Amino acid sequence: MIDIFTMTSNELVGKMKEGQISSVEVCTQYIDRIKKFEKDVKAWVYFDKEKLLEKALEADDYRKSGKPLGPLHGLPIAVKDIVGTLDMPTSCGTSIRKKMSSAQDAEVVNLLKVAGAIIMGKTETTELAYFHPGKTTNPHDYSRTPGGSSSGSAAAVAAHMAPLSIGSQTNGSVIRPASYCGVVGYKPSYGLISRSGILKQSDKLDHVGMFGKSVEDIALLARSLIKKDLYDTSTVHYSANEMLEVCKKGPLFEPKFIFYKTDNWKHIDKESQKSFEFLIKTFKKNIEVFDTPSYFKEIPRYHKIIHETDMSNNFQNYYKQSKKKLSQKMIDAIERGQKYSAKDYAEAIDFMKQSYNSYKEVFEDYHGVLTPSSTGVADKGLKSTGSPEFCTVWTYMGLPSISLPLLTGINNLPLGVQLVGDKLDDLRFLGTANWLEKKCKKYNE
Repeated sequence: MIDIFTMTSNELVGKMKEGQISSVEVCTQYIDRIKKFEKDVKAWVYFDKEKLLEKALEADDYRKSGKPLGPLHGLPIAVKDIVGTLDMPTSCGTSIRKKMSSAQDAEVVNLLKVAGAIIMGKTETTELAYFHPGKTTNPHDYSRTPGGSSSGSAAAVAAHMAPLSIGSQTNGSVIRPASYCGVVGYKPSYGLISRSGILKQSDKLDHVGMFGKSVEDIALLARSLIKKDLYDTSTVHYSANEMLEVCKKGPLFEPKFIFYKTDNWKHIDKESQKSFEFLIKTFKKNIEVFDTPSYFKEIPRYHKIIHETDMSNNFQNYYKQSKKKLSQKMIDAIERGQKYSAKDYAEAIDFMKQSYNSYKEVFEDYHGVLTPSSTGVADKGLKSTGSPEFCTVWTYMGLPSISLPLLTGINNLPLGVQLVGDKLDDLRFLGTANWLEKKCKKYNE
């Protein structure tokens, strides 16, 4: 039998297309893997092996018909439990919504199905995708956090219980879990992937993201999800057809990067600092170290105003009707959100545009910005999901970012490097990320 866990998603899709392995065989191996590791990792909220095998059999039968196949045909993909699914519950990490299903599939689920993918099940999230942790542990050390809020989505890929998964980010909810769990996590430019049918925290800050084993696997998945959606007016027309090809080609010439230690460098543990210094030294031809622009200091405050104001509006029914079932962290955030003035909110929105307009010229001279993905390796304990402080600026400006598992910190735990690109330059950006990933692999061989 082919060992699917050593293969990329691109290879897996190719083997299925050529008939070397069936979707049923692939899904059976994942079921066995889940049976072995789920009791410790706790990545899944909903998983039905019979339903998965039924869908896999349908995919195999369709392949035999000779009809055209989608780019993800027969590939099982995990979905964060804030993404609406018609035939599976969507509980959003709260007992308020326990076993509740959605009236219809979210747009990303529709697009996955059109591409031929199989929805494996729903992965654990923090309470309403905010900070209060769920049950998931880190596959590298069960006593440590997997990060949040896309905890289960990152952990499922890291534990080889899914080849790819869907997550979301409003602050650092894709980049941080990817760093902690040692997988690739990608948050595209704001407006590229529809949020229709997904729990809404903040219309201005919510992004759909994804996890995989490699940048090329991410490009394979993203290509199928980037599409204008009339029901999400923030989405834009964007041609992603060549995303995988451009990703494989990489940059036309040797890329140049800025590295920001940022004012938060002091929050990173010494061992992790050494790892980043090693990266800077290794790529000294490609990297220039700079201080962050002074106006970056204002961004966390403005991000918080938008985030909490929007949560107080979008979660007001939960607050009014089921306050006793909410965590204190959630209650505090909603109550702070109720106190901001219209002037505060308008200033925060205006500064979003101003900051990007001031910053975008950086990408005329550099392929991207490098920073830590997180404050170090995964924190000990499961009562916190860690800090998103290295992600806030980039999420606020709507820039594409990706966490690459290129380094290790204390106890040989994974440590992500975050690459940030220019808005709506995602095709070239993923090519640059692929170059960096492959270069680091060569250095480590």
